[in-house]
Amino acid sequence: MPRSSPTEPGRSRRGFLKDTALTLAAAASAASLPPFLRPAAADPALIRMTDGGPGTAGAIWRPLIDSGAYPLPSGFQLDWVKGTPGQIQLQLATGAANVAVFGALGVAELAPRGSDIVIVGPALNNHGRWIVRDNSSIRTPKDLVGKKIASLNEASDTFRQARLAAQLHGIDLKKDTTLIFGAPTANVALFERGDVDAVITIEPTATRLIARGAREIARTGDLWQQATGDNTPLFLVGLAAHRQWAEQNRASTKALGDQLVAIHRQIRAKPQILSELYKEFGIPDSERAAIELLPKRLIDIYAVDWGKPVFANIERQIDEAVKVGILPKRPDKPVYDASVTVAG
Repeated sequence: MPRSSPTEPGRSRRGFLKDTALTLAAAASAASLPPFLRPAAADPALIRMTDGGPGTAGAIWRPLIDSGAYPLPSGFQLDWVKGTPGQIQLQLATGAANVAVFGALGVAELAPRGSDIVIVGPALNNHGRWIVRDNSSIRTPKDLVGKKIASLNEASDTFRQARLAAQLHGIDLKKDTTLIFGAPTANVALFERGDVDAVITIEPTATRLIARGAREIARTGDLWQQATGDNTPLFLVGLAAHRQWAEQNRASTKALGDQLVAIHRQIRAKPQILSELYKEFGIPDSERAAIELLPKRLIDIYAVDWGKPVFANIERQIDEAVKVGILPKRPDKPVYDASVTVAG
C-alpha cells in the first residue's frame, strides 16, 4: 500500500487524506458494497454527530469520513458537533447532537432521570491507561491509595469503567484517592508538572506519554478481565441516540454504524494507517517515537463486533456496577438495540 512516511514533516494534511481516501475507497470497491451505500437506500437527512477531536481515538473518524473514502448514502449529511470525552455524552443527552458515542454505564446512569438513550452499534473498546512517571515508586493500582490522580471528565465512560474496574479490585477511586477531572491535554499538563501522582487517560495521549518515558502500570480492560474472567474486549462506547430518534431514523443509524465498522476493518487490516493519521490525532511531527507506537498500541481499540458476546459484556458491566453500588439499579429497558446489524 503506498503511503507517506510519518517522518515527512512537509506532507500536507489535505494531500495525505486525499491519498488515504483513494486507497481505502479502492479497497472498499473490491468487495460488494453494503446496501446503505446504494442510492436506493438513501433517506436524506442532516445528522448532528459529535466529534471528540484531537487527543481521542475517534479523532480519525471525521477526516476519513469527510475525505470521501466512506460516503454516506446520497442525501445524508453530517453536521459535526465539537466536544470532548464526557462533554459529548452531555451533548447527546441534551439534544445538541443526534448521535454520539456513549457507554453502557453512562446510559444506565441517566435512565432513572428520564433519559431514554440506546446504543445502536460498536465504536471503541476500552483504552483507559493508568500512567505514572518513570521514577515513581507506584507499581500497581493499589499503590494509588492516598495519591492524586488526574482523570477524564467524571461523566466520561472512561472514568466510569476505571472506577468500576478499580472497585472490583477493592479500590474506591472516589474515597481512596484524590481525583482531579479534566480534558486529556489538561491532565497531561498536571501530570508532567508533578501536580498529580498518576493519570488515567486514553489513547493516543497515553502513547505520547509512554514515548516520553512514562510508565504504564495498568489498563482498565485488563483489570476488568482479571476480576471477572470475561475475555471479551471491554466495550467502552458505541454509537448512541435517543431511542425515539433511533427508531425513526434506522437508515441513518445503520449507515453510520456500517461506516465506522468499515473504517475499523481497514485499520485492523492495515494498522499502519494509524501512524499515517498522526496529525489527525493531534500529534506533532517531532514525536516520532509516539507515531511509530500507534499501530501496535491502538489497533485493538477500534471495535468491529456487534452481537451476543458484546451484549453479554454490556450486561455484565451493568450487573457488576449495581453490585458495587456505582449504579442504583438496572435500567428498565435494554441499553443497546440487539436488532441492529452491522456490515460484515
